[in-house]
Amino acid sequence: MDELERIKEKFARDTFPRSLGIELLELAPGYARVAMKLQDNMVNFHGIAHGGALFTLADAALGLASNSHGDPAVALTVTINYLVPAHPGTHLIATAEEEHRTRRTGVYRIKVTTDAGANIALARGTVFRQVAGK
Repeated sequence: MDELERIKEKFARDTFPRSLGIELLELAPGYARVAMKLQDNMVNFHGIAHGGALFTLADAALGLASNSHGDPAVALTVTINYLVPAHPGTHLIATAEEEHRTRRTGVYRIKVTTDAGANIALARGTVFRQVAGK
């Protein structure tokens, strides 16, 4: 089994994103796309997408993309900018793309959009990569 298949299996067993209905759409080295339908229980008291729900979707994409090379990676920092509100029923897609990778770190850009392509949020994440045997 190759590394991408192992990561897909691990993601399938991850109960938190599964509990939110997050599904993996695409995975390649340094790249991941995940999707989620915004449910009524994922909104804040203004009736729009809760920042935590959007952040979790972006974080799931970051985790998949950053672990896709085979070395375990964990987030050191993630910042997110919420651009426009999303409403219940909206199908959201988070795409994470690697911008820079060294032996120990990686920097990723994550875009959260609607399935029609409207930008909802932009995030940047830095991860620590554990090198095998170290």
